[in-house]
Amino acid sequence: MEIIKTKLPGVTIIEPQVFGDERGFFVESFQVERYRDLVGIDQPFVQDNHSRSTSGVLRGLHFQKSRPQGKLVRVVTGEVYDVAVDINPQSSTFGQYEGVFLSEANKRQFWVPPGYAHGFVVVSDVADFEYKCTDYYDPSDEGSVAWDDPLVGVDWPVVKPTLSPKDAKAPTLMQFVEPGGQADD
Repeated sequence: MEIIKTKLPGVTIIEPQVFGDERGFFVESFQVERYRDLVGIDQPFVQDNHSRSTSGVLRGLHFQKSRPQGKLVRVVTGEVYDVAVDINPQSSTFGQYEGVFLSEANKRQFWVPPGYAHGFVVVSDVADFEYKCTDYYDPSDEGSVAWDDPLVGVDWPVVKPTLSPKDAKAPTLMQFVEPGGQADD
């Protein structure tokens, strides 16, 4: 397993060891002691999620406000461009992002620790996206940041993504961190 540190504290790209031959392959997608020791994941995972999306669908940038989730993400079918954004105004990397292509071919994983906004866009015809979470999803605690916020400046590999109505009206990062900046849904 290869660990690739990023410019964002704790955000890590993981390249698992793949054992393959003409019959197929085997990948250990998680092992608690190894991921704790090599990646620094010390919170237990409490929820696994699986989503399927079509080409150009962008989901994000999402986070939970008071009960932040760490997410260990991977793609099992297709390919996505996955992004983590530092939303902590006290951080030296506030407003910065890290992006990585995750695909069924490269089998990479992306560790997004609690306290970051997270999103992805599908760059293949379809993508199955799986992720483990360190806290339970609570829709009443969800926050979001606009996918095209110029302060963050994510270089998405799509020009006009397909968005949910909720993601289409997400506030900018500065609107979120300023009092009264995020409308309640």
